[in-house]
Amino acid sequence: MTILTPARAPLTGPVVQPHLEIVGPDVPGSAQILTPEALDFVADLHTLFGTRRILLLRERQLRRDRIANGADPGFLPLTAGVRADRTWRVAGPGPGLEDRRVEITGPTDRKTTVNALNSGARVWLADLEDATSPTWEHVVGGQHSLYDAIRGDADFTSPDGKEYRVGEQTPTIVFRPRGWHLAEKHVEHVDRAGQRYGASASLVDAGLYLFHNAQALVDGGRGPYLYLPKIENHYEARLWDEVFRFTEAYLGLRHGTIRATVLIETITAAFEMEEILYELRDHCAGLNAGRWDYIFSVVKTFRSRGRRWILPDRSRVTMTVPFMRAYTDLLVATCHRRGAQAIGGMSAFVPNRRDPEANERAFAQVRADKQREADQGFDGTWVAHPDLVPVARAVFDEALGERTDQRDRLRDDVEVSAADLLDVASAGGCEPGAITDAGLRTNLSVAVRYLEAWLRGTGAVAIDGLMEDAATAEISRSQVWQWVHHGVTTDSGTTVDAAHVRAVLADVLAGLPRTADDRFDDAAALFEEVALGEAFPTFLTVPAYAQHLVTRA
Repeated sequence: MTILTPARAPLTGPVVQPHLEIVGPDVPGSAQILTPEALDFVADLHTLFGTRRILLLRERQLRRDRIANGADPGFLPLTAGVRADRTWRVAGPGPGLEDRRVEITGPTDRKTTVNALNSGARVWLADLEDATSPTWEHVVGGQHSLYDAIRGDADFTSPDGKEYRVGEQTPTIVFRPRGWHLAEKHVEHVDRAGQRYGASASLVDAGLYLFHNAQALVDGGRGPYLYLPKIENHYEARLWDEVFRFTEAYLGLRHGTIRATVLIETITAAFEMEEILYELRDHCAGLNAGRWDYIFSVVKTFRSRGRRWILPDRSRVTMTVPFMRAYTDLLVATCHRRGAQAIGGMSAFVPNRRDPEANERAFAQVRADKQREADQGFDGTWVAHPDLVPVARAVFDEALGERTDQRDRLRDDVEVSAADLLDVASAGGCEPGAITDAGLRTNLSVAVRYLEAWLRGTGAVAIDGLMEDAATAEISRSQVWQWVHHGVTTDSGTTVDAAHVRAVLADVLAGLPRTADDRFDDAAALFEEVALGEAFPTFLTVPAYAQHLVTRA
């Protein structure tokens, strides 16, 4: 792919210094985080890398169009030399990131910050992406929580008088900014011609975090570490690497201080794992198997193609179906061949402290999931709740022993072809009874309840014993779009069309407990827009954010 930068028109008016302007309201933490010096740095990031970001997003859409018209993704001929060269390695984990056997994920509000720091996990994935509803208060407040946590000042007392105190042993923080595709509409970049552009959420999130915290993290014996989400190809990884190089020079950091773990959560990125590692090799710790977004990406990418691309009920798309097993085996083998860590995904089951039997079932399911990952050779895994940390840790303690990881397991037995990664039909979506009335209802119920919570500011929600976030909600709505588009038939013989979906949705809404200030009607309207509209928004959070979360000063 060749990225051509359009010629710039000559400036005919007054020239201004490129800068950022905050158009959101003043919120708690603004004075600490949105300093002139920090905003100058993030403005420089936009000036240097903003245009490339836009061009790469355009290329994403062109590639999607090619696939929609029948082209299958595959391993790239132009980068065969990178894959064939067995001599190069990535930098690997930085200080404090060597042992990642259990990582806890969660948003960055103050309460969750303290709970994550006290969880006993080795790593906390501080998530400003899928687990966060990106209100302006959460974007700034999350940065403020991390600023204080890194300086040992995260203790607080809640409005009801409960005290939250951080213990002595805390996990290494790995920060996840929002993806390249998202905008931060409370910040505008003003270019030299005085034109205003919506700021990149990625550059705002990563820029503020690194500017404020990189040196403090190094001084504390760890480092500035990031999880990079939603990457679709190695050019997007290259752009991140250039951001890191500039940031290190700007902040006076040694080259390679910043380390990134890339989430492989799109089908196109699965074909470019080695190239992504190569582009980030001086700044790369490893890859993560972002399973829920990966399933969503498969549905989204092939949604309008033939019926062999249809997936069955969400509950049937497990990590053991052949195309998911191929993806995770390839990830482990690729990482270990290049000296990178391979981090497993999040089992969605959550404990229920009020129901011991349900609790033990959840523990057993999580234990089995983590055992499968350890057996595959993963070096660590994710959990979403502190009660699950000991469960996952026991599995990886047994697998690792005195070692910090399994990078010595090269998985030379793994041979994954393009056909293996694209073997969606093996999941059985076209088999009789694979799509059920119950599965359709679950998709509608979960998506609407999640969206309602998201609109009220909660980005990760326990629903029916599972932890739901934006990725799992995306699976639900994209499956409904695909099923309607292809007119699939459920196990009862009912055709899934828009009218039937609306009828089931109305029945779901009628059965939900309602309050005067709930957002279920907004959530239902949003779901109809993103699941039943002729157009398919690439991410449901894009219209949801623009319509409901943007506020002006």
